[in-house]
Amino acid sequence: QVQLVESGGGLVQAGGSLRLSCTASGRTFHTYTVGWFRQAPGKEREFVATIARSGSSLVDYADSAKGRFTISRDNAKNTVYLQMNILKPEDTAVYYCAGFQNASPIYYTPRRPDQYDYWGQGTQVTVSS
Repeated sequence: QVQLVESGGGLVQAGGSLRLSCTASGRTFHTYTVGWFRQAPGKEREFVATIARSGSSLVDYADSAKGRFTISRDNAKNTVYLQMNILKPEDTAVYYCAGFQNASPIYYTPRRPDQYDYWGQGTQVTVSS
């Protein structure tokens, strides 16, 4: 079992940047696909970005994140990052990282929250206009 801890959230003005970190426990993190999701008040949790397990460069982004957000991983640090640039007020939400262990030879990057087994506690991102 892996534990995920997010950090890096905060208050930023529109047009600014933040880098979120998702740090995992355990020695098998490199076998995990990791995704970022967000949930704004009164809204459902939505997909933001995901990155396949180590060995692949496969990533996927929601349309709202393409061109502004970049997901990456540093397996030596057991950490996945979400670099967020050109932030907008509509990006305001609690951001969660989630993961599942992919032991298959196929790399894939699902978008549904129910496809992820482990979740962090979330970090608040607030973008002021």
